[in-house]
Amino acid sequence: MRALPFDFPLKREAVALIVIDMQRDFIEPGGFGAALGNDVTRLQAAVEPAARLIAGFRAAGRPVIHTRECHRPDLSDCPPAKRLRGAPSLRIGDPGPMGRILIAGEPGAEIVPACAAMPGEPVIDKPGKGAFYATKLSEILETHGIRQLVFAGVTTEVCVQTTMREANDRGYECLLAEEATESYFPEFKAATLAMIRAQGGIVGWTAPVSDILEALDG
Repeated sequence: MRALPFDFPLKREAVALIVIDMQRDFIEPGGFGAALGNDVTRLQAAVEPAARLIAGFRAAGRPVIHTRECHRPDLSDCPPAKRLRGAPSLRIGDPGPMGRILIAGEPGAEIVPACAAMPGEPVIDKPGKGAFYATKLSEILETHGIRQLVFAGVTTEVCVQTTMREANDRGYECLLAEEATESYFPEFKAATLAMIRAQGGIVGWTAPVSDILEALDG
């Protein structure tokens, strides 16, 4: 299929979609993203393209895997260095407009409705930026015979890129859907896309959602 830096060798029987952290705490007002001082409307641009991509993978009968960055209520899986970093108006675990910030089971930790998981789709709660750390993602992918991963989600330069690099190190062929990912900082998204496909695709490929869906349907 068409992609950068060169065509992606799509194998429909071996590809899955991973949707990273499309959570209310990052995308809606009052969550952790806003507490860090960010304009959360920037991330909302990724919701509709991600939803189209999810629908396309479901229609093709290919796995869709969702992740959520969140922590246990007692914060035992949240290192103090992570919780105390910076000076946000609300820290992880603090009460916010959508419940306790980035805590599993709270409303803010849930995926936005447009991208919500269907019954049977894996939802991985991860305590770190990368989706392979302290989760069962590797086992899920091996069970389904997955060797290629298409990525969507937020934020481009943090959890999405971290997970792509983890997957690349594990031998997966990785492609990022360009409009289905966003950052609070446009220049960070642009730089991440360039880094991913630099030096002949050192981390992976990028492509528009329309090209991914066309190839998946072809």
